[in-house]
Amino acid sequence: MHEIHEVCTRFHTAVELIGARWSGAILRAVFTGAHRFAQIKEAIPGLSDTMLSARLRTLEAEGLITRTVLHTTPVQVEYHLTAKGQDLAPVLDALIDWSHKWIPLSPGSRE
Repeated sequence: MHEIHEVCTRFHTAVELIGARWSGAILRAVFTGAHRFAQIKEAIPGLSDTMLSARLRTLEAEGLITRTVLHTTPVQVEYHLTAKGQDLAPVLDALIDWSHKWIPLSPGSRE
């Protein structure tokens, strides 16, 4: 019989953070250059304003993204990855590769 690995607290916290509904998609959108609220929302079908706001606050509190207020008229806000957030690039890339191998697209889904 195989030994079961104890789950490391750090691993569990990381998986819960980036695995929370919409968080991974938001991070992916910001990696690809969608930095303003409306751009991020547009990049993720089905994401509500309320949920996007909540997840952005969480990701900011965890130090993965920064929120920058642009002093324009009207005022605009941009979100950027921190160094901590940018370090997730290989993790998200590996997840993308895995999903392309194992998760079938449902009819009408976009790649």
